[in-house]
Amino acid sequence: MNEMRKYNPESDSEHVKRIWLECGWLEPDKESTMDLFLKGQDVWVTDINNEAECLVISSPGSMQYLDESLSMACITGVTTSRIARKQGLAGNMTANVIANAADDGAAVCTLGMFEQGYYNQMGFGTGGYEHFISFDPTQLKINRKTGIPRRLSSKDASLIHESRLNRKLNHGYCNLFPENITDAEMQWGDNTFGLGFIDEKTGKLIHHFCCTAKNVESGPYNIWWMVYHNDEEFLDLLALIKSLGDQVRLVRLKEPRGLQFQDLLNTPFSYRMITEKSPFEHRNKAVAYWQIRICDLEKCISAFSSEYGQLQFNLKLYDPIQKYIGDNQGWNGLTGDYIISLGKSSNCKMGVDNTLPCLETNVNAFSRLWLGTVPASGLRLTEKFKCDDTLLKSLDSIFCLPEPTPDWDF
Repeated sequence: MNEMRKYNPESDSEHVKRIWLECGWLEPDKESTMDLFLKGQDVWVTDINNEAECLVISSPGSMQYLDESLSMACITGVTTSRIARKQGLAGNMTANVIANAADDGAAVCTLGMFEQGYYNQMGFGTGGYEHFISFDPTQLKINRKTGIPRRLSSKDASLIHESRLNRKLNHGYCNLFPENITDAEMQWGDNTFGLGFIDEKTGKLIHHFCCTAKNVESGPYNIWWMVYHNDEEFLDLLALIKSLGDQVRLVRLKEPRGLQFQDLLNTPFSYRMITEKSPFEHRNKAVAYWQIRICDLEKCISAFSSEYGQLQFNLKLYDPIQKYIGDNQGWNGLTGDYIISLGKSSNCKMGVDNTLPCLETNVNAFSRLWLGTVPASGLRLTEKFKCDDTLLKSLDSIFCLPEPTPDWDF
């Protein structure tokens, strides 16, 4: 059994596709799409008997934190073949890929989880709930005319990707930089298409949505993403969605942050009861399926700013990733003692000030607190999170942040 190494498309392509086929991630007619997806990403494999049997993929990107853009590494795939399970390959590889990304300057790392708990071993904490809304488009309370939209397909991947990167960014929003990711996403699903509006002066795609549909005639249509910069553009996209209602009976989308989508629907409770247990059931569903961890504490604390006073405390931090990467010559986790200063400008430094209160926790919980996913008082109930009541109240007050969401599935 060898150490992990860089993926070689010429010799490894057949083997990594076998991994995804065995995991159920790949359909036989989508093999070229997998090749496309891997391009431009940081791809690693580990061999058994000279064949790749474990695959870990990482993408460079960024995360919006309040008014700051932080460098981000996103783990976009961790898969192990049927013969390599329970060998510790996935955990060790993922941890070392994170360490490499941190060495290269990533302030945070994100991923989508298959189950809560596994990636906690590497310092990840669960992100916020995503709300998925299913509704009949004719029930949208939108009375608005729009111009004629442009059809969008994978042939427009460059325009679409640029539009995604340049959308309005709210707290927690993520960007994945490789254009091939958007191109592949436009090809993964069934009957994928987009509708959007082009700026005639610049030729750039301004606002659009992308969706898939197994049943093109009546739906459901699943909207993967919506891109807009202001309220008017958002309402334009809703008007386009409503225009599909002559034929489409159900649309599913992820609720945009900052509003309650049912405010935009006529009689949402009546339709929920009428459609219960039907193929076109109206429903609201909440699920937290993404995770985050801090990799550069100094950068992350410096990005924090608060108008709700100032706070100083000692942070005794434990990082579980260290058991995977040991005494790595470069980045080897965040275990240590820090002095944290929060306010309009914030900073951290190594050390202990015995005059200050102390928070003792792990990087999992502190990442959640820092991002604004769960308040300190909630974390003390469910995580390794130890401090006195006075500091707890202060942490609840100063970490008053917008609800975070990546707005980019990974």
